[in-house]
Amino acid sequence: MTAASHGAIPPCPGTPELHPYGLPRPGRALVMGVVNVTPDSFSDGGRSFAPEAAVAHGVALLEQGADIVDVGGESTRPGAARPPVEEELRRVLPVVRRLAAAGAVVSVDTMRAEVAAQALDAGARLINDVSGGLADPAMLPLMARAGTPYVMMHWRGHSAGMQANAVYDDVVADVVDELRLRIDTALEAGIRPDRLIVDPGLGFAKTPGHNWELLGRLGEVGALGRPVLVGASRKSFLGQVLADPATGRPRPARLRDAATTAVSVLAAAQGVWCLRVHDVAATLDAVRVTARWGAETAAAARMPLQRVGA
Repeated sequence: MTAASHGAIPPCPGTPELHPYGLPRPGRALVMGVVNVTPDSFSDGGRSFAPEAAVAHGVALLEQGADIVDVGGESTRPGAARPPVEEELRRVLPVVRRLAAAGAVVSVDTMRAEVAAQALDAGARLINDVSGGLADPAMLPLMARAGTPYVMMHWRGHSAGMQANAVYDDVVADVVDELRLRIDTALEAGIRPDRLIVDPGLGFAKTPGHNWELLGRLGEVGALGRPVLVGASRKSFLGQVLADPATGRPRPARLRDAATTAVSVLAAAQGVWCLRVHDVAATLDAVRVTARWGAETAAAARMPLQRVGA
């Protein structure tokens, strides 16, 4: 059993020096703000479904300090049905165009190569694929041609049935092994190493216990040698920890932001590259404080020990 599994926080080896091509480098964990352009988002119930509302929300996230805004037109909550590709394009493209024109670094959350290609043409600078290239065989060749940074998440199937696949011998070791295979496949497809980012996929074919194990051992994910993106924001495993003691009811998604910020601090302390969140302002404060704490603890570790009484 590793030290991390006993609660220690190991650094992700080399992660602070890993910066995917063309993306911000602020010297701390990046903050990616979520813009859901879906009618059935678990976190906001479709509040930003209309394009005007989605653009306004994205601009507000920029004003709060988001380094990246992540636009998604397909809900990936457990049990969600997929929209037709034409509908996903209709939802996403106008929002991408306007946010890119406003100066945002836009990421697009999609599993479809056609959506990714048109989003890149519309001004997106990052593709965030929760399937890691497994859902659409055209995705990896497209990303190799585009030369754009690409997030590969750990994935074991579409939302409608993914929780049936939440079976692991050792969830961290299994996730790392499966991500390593995806990295190898991406490199074979021609994607450059400095364009690849990995995501352990919290909540995707994972039980609450699996999510906590992954969060406690992020150093093992970072040991893959790629920047790590973590998306824990408002997810149900946080709601379970915060359940009402009297009724046992999980805390509603909209009331999980403080818990998300706590997770963001723990992840940033382990050297993750980026945090995908709904509450940008609080997360940005948290990662700035964590970066300063990390600098001070590193400096203290380099100081020679002084003799007692000297």
